Amino acid sequence: MAREELTRLTGKVGGPNCDDDDCPNVYRHNGRGSIVVQGEVYDGFAVPDGEGLIEISEAVLREAVRALGW
Repeated sequence: MAREELTRLTGKVGGPNCDDDDCPNVYRHNGRGSIVVQGEVYDGFAVPDGEGLIEISEAVLREAVRALGW
């Protein structure tokens, strides 16, 4: 997936958190309208091939919801 297909919904470049694309963030896929989540890999249980679990904070999800106007 190309980076330009995504619109970042959380964090601000140069901000106090998430300023180097190295922490949890939430993105909207521009072509599909789906949500893409970046975070820490969670290994609490095995998921099917081709899928993965990630863990992000509630604050990041709330920021994404506000950005989407939900």
